[in-house]
Amino acid sequence: MNRREFIALACGAVIWPFETSGQEAGRIYRLGFLVQISRTAPGLVAFFDELRISGFIEGQNLVVISDGGFDIGNEQLDSLTERAAAVVKARPDAIVSGADLATRALQQATQTIPVIAMTEDMVAAGLVNSLARPGGNTTGISLLSPELDEKRQGILMEAVPGARRMAALADLRVTPPRHLEALQEATRARGIELSIFGVSKSEEIVPAIDSTKTSGIEALNVLATPLFLANSRAIIERVNALRLPAIYQWPEMAEQGGLAGYGPRFTQLHRQRARMVAKILRGSKPADVPVEQPTKFELVINLKAAREISYDIPAGLVLRADRVIE
Repeated sequence: MNRREFIALACGAVIWPFETSGQEAGRIYRLGFLVQISRTAPGLVAFFDELRISGFIEGQNLVVISDGGFDIGNEQLDSLTERAAAVVKARPDAIVSGADLATRALQQATQTIPVIAMTEDMVAAGLVNSLARPGGNTTGISLLSPELDEKRQGILMEAVPGARRMAALADLRVTPPRHLEALQEATRARGIELSIFGVSKSEEIVPAIDSTKTSGIEALNVLATPLFLANSRAIIERVNALRLPAIYQWPEMAEQGGLAGYGPRFTQLHRQRARMVAKILRGSKPADVPVEQPTKFELVINLKAAREISYDIPAGLVLRADRVIE
């Protein structure tokens, strides 16, 4: 058995203490993965805990098929078609997918196996027909990223009220030009120039951040993409080293040391997706399972990070934060 056909398999008869309506007694469920996140990351830890609560437990009635690993690195993006085909070949009951590129690769590889994705904007990306009626074999969570990127831009302008030159760090593989143009227009209407610094792989991120500083940028909006989450530590360290006020996609990134983060919690979104997966494993058709969106958003302000970059965040914004790190 080679790496492309890796299957971790364990069986056992169990009497479930959880809600298992719709599950077949004695059946072993097979769940595939093609995601850009480490298996040990808090998001996936929360995901598997939520599946356990729903009665699907790895090593008992659940087999995980992950093509030998969970993290899709930059060097592997060109092989997504091959990787998607390997996961499909293992014939899982459903597949958990990452962002647009991985989801499209899976849609090309299978039109029958349910795919549960989590992407920035599933409708705009053409991955589903609509939120209410996704159609086909794909459903999942749409992150409201275009709307939230603009919301974060507003928070950043409030956090750095004197700034007149700001930048957005964007993943050009994920964020469409129309979204960037709309963000620039909305910022310009407030009398602020917004420059776009685009990247497409990890090694371009730090040089792009350095370029913002040398270009006279006074604040940075790190836009939504799995690429920036996967490189969050390096991004936060470089931004802080340059003493550049910045806002991030996830509240957890402010808790990692970033100045501010606004959006849904990554761990809660994975729990939400796990509940959708459980529904699919129990027999629901993805075409009939509406795409979900986050419903709870948090603003986290890190005053410790603010002191490290010698910046004072306006008191009014601090008072509005859901969590303040001292």
